[in-house]
Amino acid sequence: MKPLRVLVAGCGNMGTSHARAYHQMPEFEIVGLVSRTPASRERLSKELGGYPTFADFHEALQLTRPDVVSINTYPETHAEYATASLEAGAHLFMEKPLANTVAEARAIVDLAKSKNKKLVIGYILRVHPAWTKFISIAQTLGKPLVMRMNLNQQSSGDQWKTHKELMKTMSPIVDCGVHYVDVMCLMTGASPVRVSGIGARLTDEVAADMYNYGHLQVTFSDGSVGWYEAGWGPMMSETAFFVKDVIGPNGCVSIVDESGERSDDSADIDSHSKTGGLLVHHADRGPDGQFSRKDQWFSTKDEPDHDALCKLEQEVLLDAIVHDKDLSQHMEDAINSLRIVLAADESFKTGKTVDL
Repeated sequence: MKPLRVLVAGCGNMGTSHARAYHQMPEFEIVGLVSRTPASRERLSKELGGYPTFADFHEALQLTRPDVVSINTYPETHAEYATASLEAGAHLFMEKPLANTVAEARAIVDLAKSKNKKLVIGYILRVHPAWTKFISIAQTLGKPLVMRMNLNQQSSGDQWKTHKELMKTMSPIVDCGVHYVDVMCLMTGASPVRVSGIGARLTDEVAADMYNYGHLQVTFSDGSVGWYEAGWGPMMSETAFFVKDVIGPNGCVSIVDESGERSDDSADIDSHSKTGGLLVHHADRGPDGQFSRKDQWFSTKDEPDHDALCKLEQEVLLDAIVHDKDLSQHMEDAINSLRIVLAADESFKTGKTVDL
């Protein structure tokens, strides 16, 4: 088959990693790099050997006529760019979150289905070998599950600037929370029934109605519960910034970096998906009441880095296009996780628990 012509929109951290993946894969051919920031698009073009660059997305879409559009821009552009791309007949890769609202997300999914185009959303943890093992072990722990997760990021300089740009439209528990709520849904296989959210505005560098620290709690139909915590900014603590822990009647599984290979820098993008190892504790006890099975340790030191994970995501997209894979459940899951985090945002703003 001829290489799929791909237009990459957004040349920041995620756009750069995905562009590197397309560049390495003979099944794709980059036809343009789009960014409103001249320095970022020119830097990436130079790194990859001189691809055409554009400042305007719609102009690039019209001129390049791609088979695939990779959207890695700020979330407020997602619905607009996705709609234009699908109407132009392109398949889509979209970084999370799918959109700013559930209604926008539903419209994008419905349009992709009506156009018979593939849409893959960038839930990077779904392609991560250690995270998929983490999920599969959690599914053996019985019900209900208690799922505890966070990702706080102490940021400054350009990283804090990026966080402030993101917070012009959404809080940390929405932007990052979709990843971990999606994992919770995979672990339980149950429907969310209610969500509560709390938060705090720890800086006057964001809008008065925005908050840079948030915490959500979600209850599922099988009795499982989960919480997720996320905070951004120069004031954030790096003590226990990375907690990934699941408990069930049969024991628990935790992501534990005993090797010390995961960066202690909470703003390091590689550290967000890196695990280091999985620790499994079994609740089984013998006649004497003592534990009858030793804890198990699974090393994940050979796990892929961030760029390699992004390449795995593009392999999922390629496979879906080439083999006409049905992505309906994937798309519905993306809407569901967005619905949960937006409910948490609503809960924080109203001070009331939201029934789903």
